[in-house]
Amino acid sequence: MSQSSPLSLSRRDFLAQSSASAALIAAAPLVANGFVPATAHAAAPAPKRVPIGIELYAVRNELARDLPKTLRTMKSYGYETVEFFAPYLGWTIPYAKTVRTMLDDLGLRCYSTHNGMGSLTPGETMTKAIEINQVLGTRQVVLASPPMQATGPDDWKRFAEKLSTASSLLAPHGLVAGFHNHSAEWETLSDGSRGMDLIASGTPAEFVLQLDVGTCVKAGADPVAWISAHPGRIRSVHLKDWAPGEEAQEKSFRVLFGEGTSPWRQIVTALESVGGVEFYLMEQEGSRFPELDTARRCLANWKAFRKSA
Repeated sequence: MSQSSPLSLSRRDFLAQSSASAALIAAAPLVANGFVPATAHAAAPAPKRVPIGIELYAVRNELARDLPKTLRTMKSYGYETVEFFAPYLGWTIPYAKTVRTMLDDLGLRCYSTHNGMGSLTPGETMTKAIEINQVLGTRQVVLASPPMQATGPDDWKRFAEKLSTASSLLAPHGLVAGFHNHSAEWETLSDGSRGMDLIASGTPAEFVLQLDVGTCVKAGADPVAWISAHPGRIRSVHLKDWAPGEEAQEKSFRVLFGEGTSPWRQIVTALESVGGVEFYLMEQEGSRFPELDTARRCLANWKAFRKSA
């Protein structure tokens, strides 16, 4: 396959320019976050069936080297969906169709993509994003991060207006717009609100509030309260964990799923009872393990967690 060169860009660079066993992980952090051996819940009902996928930024270097092989590997691990990130817009339409054929042959789905603001702003980039996302069978066109450094409530309100406009422009094409949070959006502003509050209130009900759990927890926000306050709008979720400490000590975002302080049991319960989650996406910025091993281990932890529900 040619056409792989756009994937060599990191998500941040692009935006600036436009099965393994759970025993691999120590038991203590798993139990602390609601991971209980399945034998302790033998009579518990099966959890709600929500597909588990991966944000491919987590395996970005492998993806850049060999996209087909990376997709095959994700499928072999047990992932059901994938989320392509911004460099996918460098594809030609014929190549996007080739990727769709790969996904179909593997039994993978692409329900969402991560994008720069160009994909949500009228113009050539949005036109191309619409066409590629339709080819891929995408549901959600998600903005990966805000394109500006907001300093006050008015900045966030204007930003929300742009997102609302994007939502209305994508809808006729069978797509919904969304926003993926980071830590800054949870900071308290001068009027007592937060950027996330203003995004939620300034966008229509169909606009997706894609929750990045790890950055929410790092910011000191309550993910369960957020989900409960916005029923039906948390339609996709990044299963990123976080632990206090420095990345040099393999803490912060370098912990695997289930090793951090995120209250996963309560989060998943809220997501599946009121949040409206349609699919989950594992995401890692990097860990003490290589990319593919990280993806495999995180999924193993997720499966163990689901079995213990």
